[in-house]
Amino acid sequence: MTGMQSYTIGQAARLLGVSPDTARRWADAGRVATHRDESGRRLIDGRDLAAFSVELAKGDSGEEETPYTSARNAFPGIVTAIKLGDVAAQVEIQAGPHRLVSLLTREAVEELGLEVGMEATARVKSTNVHIDRV
Repeated sequence: MTGMQSYTIGQAARLLGVSPDTARRWADAGRVATHRDESGRRLIDGRDLAAFSVELAKGDSGEEETPYTSARNAFPGIVTAIKLGDVAAQVEIQAGPHRLVSLLTREAVEELGLEVGMEATARVKSTNVHIDRV
């Protein structure tokens, strides 16, 4: 057997759809095995990563699809207003008693297909509000 493909923590995170910090925490907790290469980088063997990705998928409750994201503080709600400029856009979401306003590019609003009245989730991380189309 030729050399098995190994992945860095960053590569594994990209393939799993999570942040490198999340992948690193999983490795630190022993959820996925790692080894070090000659330069000291932590690597995950391809077979181990494949098995772990299947395990993650099975762990899904199947109740509702949620996007893989490192952002916490999710506010599911309804889009109540969209103001489009030439380059930028403002999107307002009412999530229960919370009104969230996000400034993003017009292109992002168009790619997400956001419209007033549609369900969306605002994800707040630091001072940014991320919008996920539901």
